[in-house]
Amino acid sequence: MYSFEPNEEQKMLIDVAKRYAETDLRPAAHEAEEEGIFDPKLIEKGWELGILQASIPDTYGGFGDRSLLTSVLALEELAVGDMAGALSILAPSLFVTPILIAGTEEQKTNWIPPVIEAEWKAYTAAMIEYAYDYDPNELKTTATLDGDSYLLKGEKRFVPFADQAEAIIVYANLDGKTQGFIVPKGLEGLEVGEREATLGTNGLQTFSLVLDNVKVPKANRLGGEAGHDFAPILAAAQTSLAAVAVGVARASFEYARDYSKERFVLGSFIAQKQSIAFMIAEMAAEVEAIRLLTWEAAYMLDKGEETAAHSAYLALMGAIDMAMMVTDRGVQILGGHGYIREHPVELWFRNGRGIASLTGLVMG
Repeated sequence: MYSFEPNEEQKMLIDVAKRYAETDLRPAAHEAEEEGIFDPKLIEKGWELGILQASIPDTYGGFGDRSLLTSVLALEELAVGDMAGALSILAPSLFVTPILIAGTEEQKTNWIPPVIEAEWKAYTAAMIEYAYDYDPNELKTTATLDGDSYLLKGEKRFVPFADQAEAIIVYANLDGKTQGFIVPKGLEGLEVGEREATLGTNGLQTFSLVLDNVKVPKANRLGGEAGHDFAPILAAAQTSLAAVAVGVARASFEYARDYSKERFVLGSFIAQKQSIAFMIAEMAAEVEAIRLLTWEAAYMLDKGEETAAHSAYLALMGAIDMAMMVTDRGVQILGGHGYIREHPVELWFRNGRGIASLTGLVMG
């Protein structure tokens, strides 16, 4: 039986994430979007909340057992503050979480503690490819066995903090299966491209990545020589991104709702106009529906249920459409004010449009 009441630990994490999102992320979001970077001190403050560390066993330097449900609750709150900020703070989870899910004991012991035991450091992952038929289960980037190493060849896009990353998990096609490979910085053939300019989330620094026969040891294959099942990693990414979408949509809905209660036009507040009231009601219903679907997917993944991956996929597919609809209506409800940067709904609209493209940019 599902419980929709967070436990005490989850409530505490939600509370600190919410306060940080309201008092730190939201006020800094506009400047970060315009300047293309968040203040590193702000990212460090968010890192010190311990959201990732709370899902890492103390054996590897954390202080809790992994819970995707706990992660998505915190992710949602951070994304209400700002999507780019949330993705920046938790970029190291792209590296740590797959190792925790699928890595060997040696990989967990060697790679996880250096990431989480001190200040925020750039560790990341490269999954997304710039192709019209991009499918994380059928990647164009390839891995080829070469003696006691693998050769990685291909191109990746939207790789957070690739220019300063200490190590990157690169996903590649090995004999028809998607596998992750731990790639330390400085390897020959690993080339970081120019900083990408995007429609939204410009506070998050992303780069293209070219791999020209990058040689990595067999021991750096995620899961060791036997490899790993990619499905739970993808499902965790899908569920986490759905949580971010819910946060962005919630921000737009709540702002538009409050604005409509204060905006007085032609003798009444616009919230009292039937067309606006219906839009607000539908926005609320859609946000809550996908929110619960996301929670359910996270719960099922934590329990290891057989249909969990299917639920994660449904949560993300629903979140993509929901975020676009809700953030679009947020702009509509503000009218002309929605189109100018004095109000944040236009940024949430641009960020919401990017949800469909960003699977692989967040991992709970």
